[in-house]
Amino acid sequence: MDRLLHLGRTLDELDPPRWATPGSDATRLVRRVHELRRVPLGELGPEDLRTLISQQVALSHVLPLAVRLLLDEPMLDACFYAGDLLLAAVNVPASAWDVFPDLRTRLRTVIVALPDVAVAILPRGAAEELTRFVARPESLH
Repeated sequence: MDRLLHLGRTLDELDPPRWATPGSDATRLVRRVHELRRVPLGELGPEDLRTLISQQVALSHVLPLAVRLLLDEPMLDACFYAGDLLLAAVNVPASAWDVFPDLRTRLRTVIVALPDVAVAILPRGAAEELTRFVARPESLH
């Protein structure tokens, strides 16, 4: 979690190159992601992290922040429903977790400990997504 040392810096600073201002025809989501790249990491909230993770933006910087929240509250409602940040995190490409084997292990432990009632309130297919994440083999560097 050494990336937490950079909480005062933005993704535009930490994940170059800086992104240009989106065009006038950009969608609301595109504009939002561009805005979030200019927010200091320490000011990103759960909804912001869910958005960035779902769009696979600067995962090496935002995944540790999300996991930090998920270890305390795995069913955190980041915008849409309880557990949406967790599902965003487990659905990133497996390679994004390769640099964070310890965080992946800790998140797996949290997922395995989730009560059935918590998993049952997730959207259809979510239990399978969690199972896939837990069963995913460690990287073979």
